[in-house]
Amino acid sequence: MLNKLRKVMLIDDNEVDLKINSKIITITKLFEEIILCQSGEEALNYLSRNKHEEALIPDFILLDIQMPEMDGFEFLEIYKELPKSITDKCIIAILSSTLDFGDIKKAEANPHVVRLFRKPLFPKELEEELSKHL
Repeated sequence: MLNKLRKVMLIDDNEVDLKINSKIITITKLFEEIILCQSGEEALNYLSRNKHEEALIPDFILLDIQMPEMDGFEFLEIYKELPKSITDKCIIAILSSTLDFGDIKKAEANPHVVRLFRKPLFPKELEEELSKHL
């Protein structure tokens, strides 16, 4: 069994997807806390606001690509400018229903992204990916 990580952040504009994936993550018992953000901007604000509080920074981020106002790639562009105390701690995976080959390639090429998961999240896939980083 994996060591339990403290926090996971789910970033998705779709409330139904947030609820479903939050339930799936809760079932895995891999995290002590789930931080829900309905936009990339909300997530960046949370990270910036808590940059000096390591205990509040998520260990793992699941990021949707297709969101209004700020998509997942725009989030990643701003994220990379955050302090290393954040970017070195957070593991980021894309969680998306995209079938766009360009989006998939772009996600796979991003140095901050460890994996692209398809919605809905499968607990076994999540556990396998986390085991690589612990």
